[in-house]
Amino acid sequence: MAVLTGPAGVRVGLDIGGTKIDGVALGAAGDVLATSRRPSPSGVGDVVEAAGRVVADLLDQVAPGGPRALASVGIGIPGLVDPRTGTVRSAVNLGFGHEQVPLAALVSAVTGHVGVSVENDVKATALGASALLAPGQDLALLSLGTGLAAGIVLDGRLLRGGSAAAGEVGHLAVDPAGALCACGQRGCLETIASGAALQRAWPHGGEGRSAQHLFAAAAAGERAAVQVRDRWAAAVALTVRTLALTCDPARIVLAGGVAGVGRPLLDAVGGALRAQAAGSAFLRGLALDERLSLLPGDRPVAAIGAADLAGHDLVRPLGPGLHGVP
Repeated sequence: MAVLTGPAGVRVGLDIGGTKIDGVALGAAGDVLATSRRPSPSGVGDVVEAAGRVVADLLDQVAPGGPRALASVGIGIPGLVDPRTGTVRSAVNLGFGHEQVPLAALVSAVTGHVGVSVENDVKATALGASALLAPGQDLALLSLGTGLAAGIVLDGRLLRGGSAAAGEVGHLAVDPAGALCACGQRGCLETIASGAALQRAWPHGGEGRSAQHLFAAAAAGERAAVQVRDRWAAAVALTVRTLALTCDPARIVLAGGVAGVGRPLLDAVGGALRAQAAGSAFLRGLALDERLSLLPGDRPVAAIGAADLAGHDLVRPLGPGLHGVP
């Protein structure tokens, strides 16, 4: 079956995570035409092959038995991503080592040499959240996972920064005498406000399970659980304040593994924000707790954001099969 490339075709987005690849095909108006999911393999070659299969499945759904028009592919992926060259390294959960992997070129080769954009998964998710939750508004998405990072969309543009490090708020050092962070600094926000920090303070299973267990125990009135929850929520609230006072987004979305806790997470962080603002008319006036929301769990938000990468105004062609940013 032929693959026709060009601007009239569908835009495909891939959210490549450590356990699964979520794919979505978007129409010209941003409507979702098809979705697909496949388990994530390990190793560059197998990941590229799986990505190609997801793209093919999406196109089969959109145009069964006929020519498949593909405009672009966007990829959100963990690790150290250079969107200018479409390369990624240190995506350890996918078996990517420290060498640069030309992911855009490799995926382009298995999808009819269409243009491929690659972005950090948190930033791609922020784009999707902006389209779904806050079109026309500034938005910051805070990912509470193994690490702590944000994706920021201002004036409809994804904020990357001079070295694509915009949003790495987890490595803001707030306590020089604090715990050693993986980045080499001490007292980073990531050491007290990430999902991994919560799991260390309440070691009951894996990251997500630990958070669920903690919040359930706190809701049941277990004193130790209440103390750990409130201390951790206060650290997350400090991170939210940092984002708000840096770029003042109208919407602040909580995402990542811990966001699976749902409404109790929103209540805990919102309560911590109100407590921290109690003595400050300035903070009370910002009403940060009212800006909070959760990432919807029933929509392929990250994949939608990845699909939007190619049409984003910061993305420009670099050559056959590659996209980047100026």
